[in-house]
Amino acid sequence: MVLGEDVRAARTTAVPFADCWITPAARDAAAQVLASGWVTSGPLVGLFESSFAATVGAAHAVAVSSCTAGIELALRSLRLPAGAPVLTSTLTFCGAVQAIHHAGLQPVLVDVDKVTGLTTPETVARACRTVRPAAMVVVHWAGDPVDVAELAAAAGLTPDRVVEDAAHAVGTWQGGVPVGSGSAVCFSFYATKNLPIGEGGMVTTDDLDRAAWMRTTRLHGMTADAWRRYLPGGSWRYDVEEAGLKANLTDLQAAIGHAQLASLPDWQARRHEIAARYDAALAELPGVGLPHRPMPAEGVHAWHLYPVRIDGGHRDHVQAQLAAREISTSVHFIPVHHLSYFRTSCVLPEDGLPGADRIFEQLISLPIYPRLRDDQVDATCDALADAVRSARGGEPCPSL
Repeated sequence: MVLGEDVRAARTTAVPFADCWITPAARDAAAQVLASGWVTSGPLVGLFESSFAATVGAAHAVAVSSCTAGIELALRSLRLPAGAPVLTSTLTFCGAVQAIHHAGLQPVLVDVDKVTGLTTPETVARACRTVRPAAMVVVHWAGDPVDVAELAAAAGLTPDRVVEDAAHAVGTWQGGVPVGSGSAVCFSFYATKNLPIGEGGMVTTDDLDRAAWMRTTRLHGMTADAWRRYLPGGSWRYDVEEAGLKANLTDLQAAIGHAQLASLPDWQARRHEIAARYDAALAELPGVGLPHRPMPAEGVHAWHLYPVRIDGGHRDHVQAQLAAREISTSVHFIPVHHLSYFRTSCVLPEDGLPGADRIFEQLISLPIYPRLRDDQVDATCDALADAVRSARGGEPCPSL
């Protein structure tokens, strides 16, 4: 697939881990907002919300400052008692767990499968031996879909008590529908994400009342935002009925996001091409495990990340060898229970989190983004093969 300017990049031996590409159309849209004299939340936020909702098949979308803020708002909208236990994966970004704390609730960490990196009904059930959860935040890790209904059932929860952390899941499908049409689904538009703005997020929901509550609460709980107050005939009067956040998206960000949406189908197609190229080159490489992906009937991977597993305790050596050849990689994520604050502030299962411990010591996320060239993918695969052989002293690695 050729994406024109979207895939042209300076020819270099270095392979960056990520690439935040703002299209010419998005730059033009941003310039128009800057020239308009109104750059904070206004009409373009509403336009972006409606366009994004249509893209993911949701009835409503609420633009917010980050996915983290969206998770907090979605949890607060459940009106749970203070300190109520909320399940979530330990293999997630720390901010997602902080959102549970900020909502006044108690995070309960759930283990993951040691091969897929996903929470399962079995790991959820084990966590429920410790506490009876009031809600759950499920993670579509790396863009790989989890069965939300299945996990909710394992936790003894109704679907409306589930918040989906879809920070990696723009472009993910679960079953026959895109992720986004659930009770509360939280997306990220951070610079490295599949729909990059720089910062920002969105909560989608099919619940009109919940959407209305989040629209008010995202801006201090004020019953009228600045755009409505300053429209001709608008009133400066407003009320605040309960505590809110400063978590609104600006028109400047919304203009970029709305314009970027036009490129999303091509970008997702390119991510799938890159994943297939990695698959073909690495499938027979001993000692390297390819990422999990759903069966076609189960859903579609968004390929936000391409995380491979390195056997034999050689992950750090392999990563250092790649870095020496100017190939940037990352690890997603340090399990939350490995971080000092969360070891004491979260509830952990009595039998530990062995699946997350196992996969964490193996994980390397390889570069994957639409403007990554085929020759850069090939260079990454060659360097990975050399690094794995080097880690074994030139001897072949056992298969995972």
